[in-house]
Amino acid sequence: MASEVPQKKKIEKQLALPFTHAFNMSLRSIKIRLGRSAIVTASIVLGIAFLMSILSSNAFVAGIIEKGPEELKILLEQNLDEIRTRQVWLVSLSLLVCVVGIINAMLMAVTERSREIGTMKCLGALDRFVVELFLLESSMQGLVGSIIGAIIGILATFITYLFRYKGLVWTIFPGELLLKYAIFSILLGIIISVLGAIYPAYVSAKMEPAEAIRREV
Repeated sequence: MASEVPQKKKIEKQLALPFTHAFNMSLRSIKIRLGRSAIVTASIVLGIAFLMSILSSNAFVAGIIEKGPEELKILLEQNLDEIRTRQVWLVSLSLLVCVVGIINAMLMAVTERSREIGTMKCLGALDRFVVELFLLESSMQGLVGSIIGAIIGILATFITYLFRYKGLVWTIFPGELLLKYAIFSILLGIIISVLGAIYPAYVSAKMEPAEAIRREV
């Protein structure tokens, strides 16, 4: 029984090594292809910033309706449902464009790295390892882009409402709601990034090693 414990730890260490190696290689790939990585990250930043600006605006409106003057409550409550329906459509379209941009950029990355992928597979890399490379790379870009986008969205909305309602913004500042929306936006950005990378990762994993090495970039 005692001898099984070291053996189990050894197996767990061997299983953890490929993931660590994939993470390091993904990080190195982002640094090497910084320009393309910046384009993917920028698309995530723009999509999440737009989403966060909409959510932040709703949070400030909710704060004004709850704590603001009566005349402002009546004004903001008019056509509120119609405005939010329009916002849902706009956010959905912007996030869809973001996903398409990620897929396109990652497919181009697959083409550029075909020889690298072929070489890794010739050296014994499994399909799972290749998929991990692309998913990790995309999720890291998604995390960074989502955090930056969430911050930009909150700041842009805060400045807009500060100019419009002056000191009232500090009175009704919905800090807790903004934090919840920010966490939601960041998680959604990471999920979108991973979803956008699934197809390119599958394409790269299914490449024949010999064909990938011969492919002209």
